Amino acid sequence: MHERSSVAGLAATLRGELDRYSPGEKLPSSRSLVERFRVSPVTVSRALGALAAEGLVVTRPGAGAFRAEPHAAPARAGDTSWQQVALSAEPAGGAVPRTVDAGAVVATLAEPPPAVIELSGGYLHPTLQPERALAAALARAGRRPGAWGRPPLDGVAELRAWFAREIGGPAGTVAASDVLITAGGQCALTAALRALAPPGAPVLVESPTYPGMMAAARASGLRLVPVPTDARGVRTDLLAEAFCASGARLFVCQPLFQNPTGAVLSDERRREVVRIARDAGAFVVEDDFARRLAHEDAPPLPPTLAAEDPDGIVVHVCSLTKATSPSLRVGALAARGPVLERLRAIQIVDSFFVPRPLQEAALELVGSPAWARHQRVIAAELRTRREALLTAVRRELPGLEADFVPPGGFTVWLRLPDGTDETALAAAALREGVAVAPGRPYYAAEPAAPHLRLSFAAAAGVAELAEGVGRLAAACADPPR
Repeated sequence: MHERSSVAGLAATLRGELDRYSPGEKLPSSRSLVERFRVSPVTVSRALGALAAEGLVVTRPGAGAFRAEPHAAPARAGDTSWQQVALSAEPAGGAVPRTVDAGAVVATLAEPPPAVIELSGGYLHPTLQPERALAAALARAGRRPGAWGRPPLDGVAELRAWFAREIGGPAGTVAASDVLITAGGQCALTAALRALAPPGAPVLVESPTYPGMMAAARASGLRLVPVPTDARGVRTDLLAEAFCASGARLFVCQPLFQNPTGAVLSDERRREVVRIARDAGAFVVEDDFARRLAHEDAPPLPPTLAAEDPDGIVVHVCSLTKATSPSLRVGALAARGPVLERLRAIQIVDSFFVPRPLQEAALELVGSPAWARHQRVIAAELRTRREALLTAVRRELPGLEADFVPPGGFTVWLRLPDGTDETALAAAALREGVAVAPGRPYYAAEPAAPHLRLSFAAAAGVAELAEGVGRLAAACADPPR
């Protein structure tokens, strides 16, 4: 059984047995629970921790776990209805109202209920995460001199240098002084949007694109202008028109393994994107989230847009999170010119700095032999899982089409038959025991056609992928209610 479901199951069992004990009475020892339920000590510890978080038990180091005293009567609920008026007030001067909605993001962050197969997630399954290497890196980092002191505001120098080499490539076109360490890619994207576009400004985005970026833009009061994409990335003919029509000074794109389509921006369009932005006097935010998720059969990866841009048009965003663990929230922003100081100021105001132990752990990880081994493992495993998912889709759902087979990333973008209610289909799939992502949240405007995004990284393996597609086929066979 997977650790997550083991913890949930044990916690449920212990919760049901609490009435056997009086308040303050000691529960069985961890050792006896391990023997009784045939689970690991870690599972017992986490289950007791879950009950402690609910206020049902109290754990005392060295003494054990005890049933908690009964809760006091809850305080009388206040009247918060006034907040509806305050939060819905329109901004003065006709400014674009902010829309703070995390719904589409939560759908990829939240863990599904037990026994539900996750084909909607945005992170590697725990079995693909380098947990031992991360634990060893964190242990070594904690012993580094000064590891628990205040870090440089721009980030640890050695980590900035490592990201600069990754972003600039063999030519070394990006310097460590061009790099800021951030608390993951989402934090970097949010800082870039705030730095490069004032509230109410238009921002060009790919259509479809990453909902987390759109949510951050809307929360900053920005107006999204979609630019269609195809299998070769953003349509540059339409990009030029969009700049001209909207007056935008910012375009956000994912040139490599775009989310959700998996598309790779073609060489010709790469040059065109930067040229068009230069002509418009605009910035390009390059969200390079998936470079470390290339599949084993991927062709040589193109350099970053930032590596070929000496003029500071491109602001580069990348992160270690997707290729490691959701909790290793370490990323980087790279920029040239006056905008770098603005980005730096926004980051300091928002969060001061990224915790030094986390930066030191990231540096230990990427500098260890385990890092190269991990990259080889996930390159092979993601290819295997991609093929397993596509094989299952062709077998179980021949009416669904993948517009593009991505050589990297972790998603497949499936076209649904015209007229399909994708939201109702996703709800029906969840009832069948599989979580999938409807395509609507990936569009800033009306979608051209209904789609589903399936992730092959968050499932436990190829058998679970096949089972998940089978459950999705059952949902498709049963008309959504």
